[in-house]
Amino acid sequence: MADPATAQIDAEERQRLRAARLENVGKWLLPVAVMALALLIWDRIVVWNDIQPYILPRPVDVCNALIEDRALLFASLLTTLKITGLGLLCAIVGGVGLAVLFAQSKWVEMSFYPYAIVLQVTPIVAIFPLINIYVDNLTVKLLLCAWIVAFFPILSNTTLGLNSVDRNLRDLFRLNGATRWQELRHLRLPAAMPYFLAGLKIAGGLALIGAVVAEFVAGSGGQQSGLAARIIEAGYRLNTPRLFAALVLISLTGILIFMATSWTSHLILRRWHDSALPAER
Repeated sequence: MADPATAQIDAEERQRLRAARLENVGKWLLPVAVMALALLIWDRIVVWNDIQPYILPRPVDVCNALIEDRALLFASLLTTLKITGLGLLCAIVGGVGLAVLFAQSKWVEMSFYPYAIVLQVTPIVAIFPLINIYVDNLTVKLLLCAWIVAFFPILSNTTLGLNSVDRNLRDLFRLNGATRWQELRHLRLPAAMPYFLAGLKIAGGLALIGAVVAEFVAGSGGQQSGLAARIIEAGYRLNTPRLFAALVLISLTGILIFMATSWTSHLILRRWHDSALPAER
């Protein structure tokens, strides 16, 4: 005969497993259901009020625009992605490098950190006219804008992580004769990794925003221009379905960037950091 206490524990474990499975399903099912409901309401509002497509297209019109104009839209998406990726890469290299320099010298941090804040709080649309005067190459202009927007989250988060190391561990390293390079490599950089990855999640989306905003301000056109140019062009021509299609591509790209950075963070932290370890049940 089974022990009542054991049976109760097994029942509670099965209940926890069912709740975990429902939670995993809900993470995907609920957002999809909400999106489907929103699309249905959008479609019915257009049909019931007989709204013309150049004012507000139906979701099916946006899908048709995505299919019919896929060559032009996806070519523009690749251009925007190139600027976004390069801007994020420059922000990572510059942000991490400067954060390491700040961690090594408080004098350097006090001297240069305020200027990083100035770059962060100044709107990119206010900086771009200066960039437009001093830089001739359009790609470099857009790249600078994407870098400026994405730079500060990585710098600030990485600096915070490097300065948040347990003082007892730092003292232990110094007592054992570790050099500053050894302390940085084996203690401070690993401790700062979760902070850096958190900043990377923010910077990925900001790099995309910076690239799109820069394209808007630059007013670039032609076949090799980005999605912002497609939006401007569609607005001038009252081609609202194409405009919505470009917006959908930008939104999906932002979601994919966030998912990619979150997945990267999970892969790096899953074996050793508490934030990525599964909760004990």
